[in-house]
Amino acid sequence: MSLRTFFSRLLSPHSNSHRSDNGLDSHGLETDNLNQGMKASVPNGNPPKSKWRHYLLQFFIALTLILSAVWLLLAIWYQFGGRSIITWLTIILIVGVLATLLGVRAWSKTSHNLINKLTSKRRSNSKKHNIGNASTEKTITKKTMTKWLLGLYAAIWFIGLGWFMSIEPKQQRDWMPEVSERVAYTRDASNPDLITLTNVRNFDWHNADDATERWETRTIDMSKLSGVDVTNSYWMGPLIAHTLVSFRFEDDRPLAFSFEIRKENGESFSALAGFFRRFELSLIAAEERDIIYTRSNARGEQVYLFPISHLQQHEVKALFESYLIAADELNEEPTWYNTLLSNCTNIIFYMARIVSDDRLPWDYRIWVSGWLPNYLQDVGMLDTNPEKTGQPWSMDTWYERTHINPKVRDFKNQIKPASDSNSSEFSQQIRQGIPIPPLAESRTDAKVGAESAAQASKE
Repeated sequence: MSLRTFFSRLLSPHSNSHRSDNGLDSHGLETDNLNQGMKASVPNGNPPKSKWRHYLLQFFIALTLILSAVWLLLAIWYQFGGRSIITWLTIILIVGVLATLLGVRAWSKTSHNLINKLTSKRRSNSKKHNIGNASTEKTITKKTMTKWLLGLYAAIWFIGLGWFMSIEPKQQRDWMPEVSERVAYTRDASNPDLITLTNVRNFDWHNADDATERWETRTIDMSKLSGVDVTNSYWMGPLIAHTLVSFRFEDDRPLAFSFEIRKENGESFSALAGFFRRFELSLIAAEERDIIYTRSNARGEQVYLFPISHLQQHEVKALFESYLIAADELNEEPTWYNTLLSNCTNIIFYMARIVSDDRLPWDYRIWVSGWLPNYLQDVGMLDTNPEKTGQPWSMDTWYERTHINPKVRDFKNQIKPASDSNSSEFSQQIRQGIPIPPLAESRTDAKVGAESAAQASKE
């Protein structure tokens, strides 16, 4: 008799009488059964692993697969459209691979439970051996299929990622009229502060979709810069706003800059599409009676203008130069708009933080553009007592006083030939009731004033 057969008979339920005959008492039998049960519950004699860790790992793997699939499908959807055969073939392929992977896992678990039920019944040794072999074979098959399916999905996803990263922005498309031109400039050779800008937009807007096009050339003197205003235009609730920056001059009307998506004809904005290289980035230099009027009057957005306090002229000038650099970079090489990383608000923040010697701390409201005015108040860039009356302005007061829409509701937006009086009138009207802060004379004055305003805003 072989040792294997001997121990099989010894440990089988039918060997109780033989064990008793050989001097094994019932206590010893119970001990053996207990040890056998423990060995069965702890494979290979190792302690049981925490199930929650296993389930947590499976959850994160499943979540990663789902999110990565959704990202790739959205990227393809926004690039090719819902009617493209490429879009639907990719959907079928990715969903098919993931569904098959899920089916393999579900089938394997069901078959494993069935095998456990079968092996729990008392059967002959040969049948147990056969069932164990079947279980091992199915486990091997499951692992092999899972690895192949995961490898196939990974290959598809990385090919999709490579395709996505290869999509390049373009300068030449069928652009909408309001973004069809690119601002450029020349600097006076004898006076570098004199800047001549070409393609400054000055449209006559009749309604949201109809305007008389006009692209102009304008010369400004940076030595006459007297301040900066930030305009927020709310068009989809209190959290999201479009941000513009206007530069004031001592003896001239303001000039506004706006980072915008460069829409093609027939194209509309989508915040979700902005994550998937759908829109190029555009920098527009424009008259306020164009770029603000179109929002407050033609489109009916709610627009607010906030004059920035506690700035020195060299900071204002450096910020203006940053826009000129941005224009050079976009003219040299187009870039993508990104809803989160490079939009109309955080690009301005990146530039302002550089020129302000890092006086602007990082804050989540840089990405929640609708709360940008609150951020400006908290860091002391909005004067808490602009009227110098001793009565500080709350944020509610700021929003009430800076609301542009009521001030220009009846404004007649039609420029006279060879005259800029209409533009000047609009810029004056939108600043009614808003005290315009002077520039700080020194770095110390700017810093102390900002710190004082920030402290007052928290009281």
